[in-house]
Amino acid sequence: MTASDVSPDATYDILLRVNGVPRPVSVTSRRLLSDCIRHDLGLTGTHVGCEHGVCGCCTILLDGAPVRSCLLLAVSVDGQDLTTVEGCANPDGSLRPVQQAFRECHGLQCGFCTPGFVTTATAFLAQHPDPTRAEVVAAISGNLCRCTGYQNIISSVMCAAELIRQTDTDAVIEP
Repeated sequence: MTASDVSPDATYDILLRVNGVPRPVSVTSRRLLSDCIRHDLGLTGTHVGCEHGVCGCCTILLDGAPVRSCLLLAVSVDGQDLTTVEGCANPDGSLRPVQQAFRECHGLQCGFCTPGFVTTATAFLAQHPDPTRAEVVAAISGNLCRCTGYQNIISSVMCAAELIRQTDTDAVIEP
């Protein structure tokens, strides 16, 4: 099959492992992953802001790495592990350190950008459990917030790192 043989409206059955749960879904070849997550899977915590990969609101974890879901086609991640902001909580719905820190340190205002910051911080802290403030600033620099001066967001990530170290908890839920 060549590229000219593929219809843009053809439907493909794919399997995504979302927040540890296998999720079969049928999508067209041009269905954005962000739209698949929100509309086909009903996980509306992933927000869509700019639809150009600039703002970071749609950030999810793809095999543990932060990616912009508005820039990926759903068919391109068939068989891969996705973690949305909903998957950053404990299975019983209780908050994990990153979410707890965002709440305690007032790391959000309107909340629209928060899912992208939470997933970005979760991936970052999984790799950098004892970051400096400068490292946190660099790690979140790809996410935009229109409400705050970023100080509480930075403080939230620093607090989350401390909570993770104190509780010896992984930043990411392992399915």
